[in-house]
Amino acid sequence: MTLHPTRPTPRSQRLNQITHAPHEQLDKAVKANAPFATLANYARFVVAQYGFQTELKALYSDPRLAEIFADLPQRCRAEQAKADLNDLDTALPDPVAGALVDPSTAQALGWLFVSEGSKLGAAFLIKRAVALNLSDTFGARHLGEPVGGRAEGWKSFVHILDNLQLSALEESQVEQGAIDAFERFNVLLQKAYTPLPKVEVA
Repeated sequence: MTLHPTRPTPRSQRLNQITHAPHEQLDKAVKANAPFATLANYARFVVAQYGFQTELKALYSDPRLAEIFADLPQRCRAEQAKADLNDLDTALPDPVAGALVDPSTAQALGWLFVSEGSKLGAAFLIKRAVALNLSDTFGARHLGEPVGGRAEGWKSFVHILDNLQLSALEESQVEQGAIDAFERFNVLLQKAYTPLPKVEVA
């Protein structure tokens, strides 16, 4: 019997395993805030989405990362989320302290993994948005299907990510970046759903 060496688990699969806990925590937080129960609830969800995508704009326009993913600038959804808030007559939120600043390329890969992966889940979310009379051309643009399709876009992203040659330090930075991205979105989500302080009328 010939023994074949075990193939290493693809990086994207390892990232899915490593981020399972923060991903599950975020899913529970989203469900707890019932973003599709009312239009007002949904608007707050878009505030969080806008905050997250806006914080990542610098990554999507980073020349170092564009050398790895040629179509990266076109993948950013910050402008779509901004248009959605405009559709919903919702003011753009103020920046939230703690945004990602000047990450290493490896760290950035982890953040992009989370952002790009969320487009798969958006396929289910936009179906819920339709019940609120929203669509990929009004109010739910950031949940719309990317050019070329969700599955193909994700496959091409993961194919490149999985085949990058990284050092052990860089691997740990990618992993930490992905965990940090989930935790950051959770922070932005909680901020978006925090009740506004009541104004005392004299």
